[in-house]
Amino acid sequence: MCRLPVLLDTDIGSDIDDAVALAYLLKKPQCELLGITTVTGDVQKRAALAEAICRSVGRSHIPIHCGRRDVLLEGPGQPNVPQFEAIAASKPRLDRPENDAVNFLQKTIRSRPGEITLLTIGPYSNVALLFAIDPEIPQLLKSIVSMGGVFYGGDRREWNALVDPAATAIVYNTPRLNHLSVGLDVTEKCRMSADEVRSRFLGEPLDTVAKMATTWFKHAGEITFHDPLAAALIFHPELCTYESGKIEVHYGPGDPNSGQTRLIRDKGADRVAKTVDADAFFAEFFKACE
Repeated sequence: MCRLPVLLDTDIGSDIDDAVALAYLLKKPQCELLGITTVTGDVQKRAALAEAICRSVGRSHIPIHCGRRDVLLEGPGQPNVPQFEAIAASKPRLDRPENDAVNFLQKTIRSRPGEITLLTIGPYSNVALLFAIDPEIPQLLKSIVSMGGVFYGGDRREWNALVDPAATAIVYNTPRLNHLSVGLDVTEKCRMSADEVRSRFLGEPLDTVAKMATTWFKHAGEITFHDPLAAALIFHPELCTYESGKIEVHYGPGDPNSGQTRLIRDKGADRVAKTVDADAFFAEFFKACE
C-alpha cells in the first residue's frame, strides 16, 4: 500500500472538527502521520488533546510539538481550549517544550524533500514563521492543504484566516508549490447533527472524540466537518471540484477586514475547492473510521 506522509498543524480544542480530522488521519491506512504541531492559545492543552486521541488507538509514538501561542502582530487570537475539559481529570502531560514546532517541521520536511503534504487546519502562525525562517521549505513540500478562507462568499471572513491575519498574508504571499485551500464555501455543506454524531461515532478514536464533543454540543447542535474535508482531499481529491488563481489576503494594522481572502481567477497557481460531493465525503470518512 502506498502511504502518503503528512504533517498536521492544528488548533485542536477550540472547534471540535480538528479532533475529528485527526481521528480520520489516524484511521486512514494510506496516511503516514509524521507528526502534529499545535498553534495559538494554550498549545500545551492542545497537544494533550492530540495525544489523547493518538493514545486511544495505540499511536502514542507520533511526535507532538507545541507551536506559537500568540499572533505575530495583531488579531483576536484564541486563548481558550474548551475541549480540554474532557480530559482534564486524567492529568495529561502539560510540560512539552515551548515553541519547537517550527524547528520540528523544518527538520522533518528537509529530511524528505518532495514527499510530504503539510495539512494546516488552524491559524497560520506556525506556518508563516516556518516560511519566514526557511523560504525554501514551500518548494520542498509535495503539497500544502489548508482549511481556511472564503472564496465565493462575499465579504465574509473565515476564522483560521482572521485569527492571525499577518500570518495568513505571509503564507499566501510566499511562493509555494501546489497549495490547495478549502474554504467555508465547501466545508459548510458537510454538516452532521449532534444526534447523528452520537449514533455514528463508535469505536476508537471516535469514542474519544465524541467525549470531547460533549463540550461543543453545549452551544452547538451540529458539527461542520471543515477540517476533516480538507484531510480527506489529500487522499481523495475527486470529492471536490476546483478553481485556480491567485489568493489575496486583505491585511492592514487595525483594519477590521484583515484576514479576508479572495481568489483572483487566472492570475496564479493557487487552487481552491469550489464544490463538494458531501454524501461521498461522509461515505469516505466513515469507511476510513470503521
